[in-house]
Amino acid sequence: MWNDNTPIYRQLKERVIGMMLDGLLKPGDALPSVRQVAADYQLNPITVSKAYQELVDETLVEKRRGLGMYVTEGAVDKLLASERERFLREEWPAMMERIRRLGLSLEQLMQAEQKGGTA
Repeated sequence: MWNDNTPIYRQLKERVIGMMLDGLLKPGDALPSVRQVAADYQLNPITVSKAYQELVDETLVEKRRGLGMYVTEGAVDKLLASERERFLREEWPAMMERIRRLGLSLEQLMQAEQKGGTA
């Protein structure tokens, strides 16, 4: 469930972000409580709090005193913009290099997409 290469709080944060991007958590939705997540995943509540605090710091989630944590309006748009920018900066250059090395053309890539992934 958790990999050893990345801190668990960061993996938990990425899971919440994934849920937002996939539409499973929408603006105004409540996040599960720190205690609930800690119990469900057998984590230290401090680990869960650290993940949630980073989401608050990035204004993706807001604390509502006595009520819990909620996804903010505009969180998904903000995430999409930052994830797209990160993809283009960090992942796309490596993909382009791999495509170039394999000698694949745009036409071959489009045909593979239409066939469901096989070239």
